[in-house]
Amino acid sequence: MKLDGKTLRHAAEKYRIDHGAGFHLNDINPDDDGKEKMVDHADELLQKSLEILSGLQEKLYAQDRYSVLLIFQAMDAAGKDGTIKHVMSGINPQGCRVTSFKTPSTLELNHDFLWRASVALPERGQIGIFNRSYYEEVLVVRVHHELLEHERVPEEALGKHLWRDRFEDINAYEKYLSRNGTIIRKFFLHLSKGEQKKRFLARLDAPDKNWKFSEADLKERAYWDDYQRAYEKMIRATATRHAPWYVVPADHKKFTHLVVAGALIETLESLKLEYPAVPPAQKKVLAKARQLLGE
Repeated sequence: MKLDGKTLRHAAEKYRIDHGAGFHLNDINPDDDGKEKMVDHADELLQKSLEILSGLQEKLYAQDRYSVLLIFQAMDAAGKDGTIKHVMSGINPQGCRVTSFKTPSTLELNHDFLWRASVALPERGQIGIFNRSYYEEVLVVRVHHELLEHERVPEEALGKHLWRDRFEDINAYEKYLSRNGTIIRKFFLHLSKGEQKKRFLARLDAPDKNWKFSEADLKERAYWDDYQRAYEKMIRATATRHAPWYVVPADHKKFTHLVVAGALIETLESLKLEYPAVPPAQKKVLAKARQLLGE
């Protein structure tokens, strides 16, 4: 197998959803591990991806024109933290920021549901990562309707079109961001129910992983089918060319990392990034500096 960026990009293409109409979650197998024994070469491929991403991210930072927003959504134990850690390990920390969205605070509940995401958006030249995001508002809130009471949404906004309206708001928001230079890529780590059970048991069996287990995880597992329907509807309604979803098989962690890395490489390469050109006046300054330094 050729270990290059093209191999990684092709690994991601299969799972990209640009148009959600007609999408079914069952179309993608969570247990998929790629072709040509990619998993057998996962370590080498990931290392290659880190080299490519490091160079691309440096140009993104230097050019200071685009920002990149990566959104990760998944069921518990799907591997969001590990994927972010492994794929972004070669990125300069100065050019990357991770924001984890927990249960909304009182301050956040006193604003619209997109507010807390807006204040965490990446600056130009930066890569921003949302570990969960505003999409929780059409996932966990849809599964647990009682959460709407805490949001104090006006009564007239809580009609039968609530979810349709939220999807419209999200699409408009992402369109606005893309028009202003924020490149959005969204990842749903698609884990099977059986693999989630294995990972929960592993957390219980290994003392150094006990801290990862939460009783709330088990409670949410009871709503598995409801969440799967919510994810499917979300992807159908919000997958667009400017903000596509990648439905990434998540039963094999190393393959998950490769798909996400491939998608990010494709995204950054599509921007045709270059280091800023040095104007003639600055070149004279550089030449003078060289003289002063005795070279």
